[in-house]
Amino acid sequence: MSLAVSNPWVRPDVGGLLRRHWPLLPLAATVLFLLAPLPAGDATTSGKVGPADAASLLLVMVCAVQAVRGRVRPLTPLGAVVLGLPAVGLAVATVTAGDPYAALPGFVRYLQVFVLVPAAIVLLVRDAREFRLAAACFVVLALVQGAVGVVQFATHTGASYQGEDIRAVGTFGPGDVMGMATVVAYGLIVATAAALAPGLPRRVRRVAAGCALALVLPLVLSFSRGAWIATLGAAVLVMVIAGIRRALKVLVALAALGVVLVGGLGVGSEMVAERLTSITQVSDAPDQSVTDRYTMWAAAESMWRERPAAGVGLKGFPAHRDGHSGLALSAGSDTGGAGQAFIKQPLLSPHNMYLLVLSEQGLIGLAALVGGWAALLVAGVRRCASGRGALDCGLVAVGLLAWQLTDFLYADIGGPSTVLTGVIIGLAAWWALSSRGDPEGGFATGTGRGRTAAQWPAVR
Repeated sequence: MSLAVSNPWVRPDVGGLLRRHWPLLPLAATVLFLLAPLPAGDATTSGKVGPADAASLLLVMVCAVQAVRGRVRPLTPLGAVVLGLPAVGLAVATVTAGDPYAALPGFVRYLQVFVLVPAAIVLLVRDAREFRLAAACFVVLALVQGAVGVVQFATHTGASYQGEDIRAVGTFGPGDVMGMATVVAYGLIVATAAALAPGLPRRVRRVAAGCALALVLPLVLSFSRGAWIATLGAAVLVMVIAGIRRALKVLVALAALGVVLVGGLGVGSEMVAERLTSITQVSDAPDQSVTDRYTMWAAAESMWRERPAAGVGLKGFPAHRDGHSGLALSAGSDTGGAGQAFIKQPLLSPHNMYLLVLSEQGLIGLAALVGGWAALLVAGVRRCASGRGALDCGLVAVGLLAWQLTDFLYADIGGPSTVLTGVIIGLAAWWALSSRGDPEGGFATGTGRGRTAAQWPAVR
């Protein structure tokens, strides 16, 4: 078997890939459609259904058709529980909400991101080659968005930050300042995992290392504290799993790059230093964004205490926010630049996924969602440690999930990049729930999709 076929990281035969892997085209589209720019001047666009969401719906439909034809791998009871249990918590939070009809859009969104898209990926992705194709899409997306962000910083055409239009936001615009930071961080983690993974060709690992280093700059210029913290934590985890010697080499390279970019070239050095310092300024002169964040965290906790079992209902946080928040909360977040006039965006979530789930879905929803995520992370790390399967896929899956779970401490779902959360959970579940007897971590054998369900390895 040629290298181009056995390892899609390099020189893929496009025509052959399309014939063999056509059911994954909607998955690739779900990631790559986020390259489409949002209309300038509409800060609310990030909360609407976009091309990537439509592609994810097509992905679910393709999975349903393939399931009817018996061409997806079956789920065992354990896999069904891990992937399906969140739907129970969502249903409870919807029917117990003060206004179930108002909660219904939230139910659909959560179902899409945390149940349907992950399940479709687990059922459709059949081997490590297809996993790598999906992971490569994250790197392509990150490189393009990162390049746009660097140009925005250099030409002062980015989002407004400290009175200057220099914040790198890519094509997401100032209405979704976390969008570019999120997708760049995803790509950086994937590239880092590929650079460290044993078994991949040396040329591939060198290209991946180059991509990872290139993505550091736009991540820094996003001025996103939460993304920085999550990326550092996930990268360290990936490096530890890959091996201490490899980890030390990467850390030295990243440290040298940081010195050159910030210290030597002075790329946003004062602003980066100020942003880093603000992370620890919780009680000692915090900026307004930090004050707002902690005020909303307290409001979310107050909502949970009022209804601890099922919460206030999906989409219920904005309606209950003022009744549970203190006077320190500002009227909104100022956004502007990147082709958009000044707009004050309302603060409609606590910017902490765990507190958002706790306040709107209560302990039932928190246990269903977070319990499943924790199980996938633990199972994924254990599978990497066991040495079974394609380790590059394991490093990608564990790294992306660790990044997402860390970032959820400072952010929640919202914006067009939200759909990628479902893709990440699906890739993590694919790795963690794969059959024990499969050496590739997925469907390693077979040349086509004409197998029946009985012929596929089961998802544990």
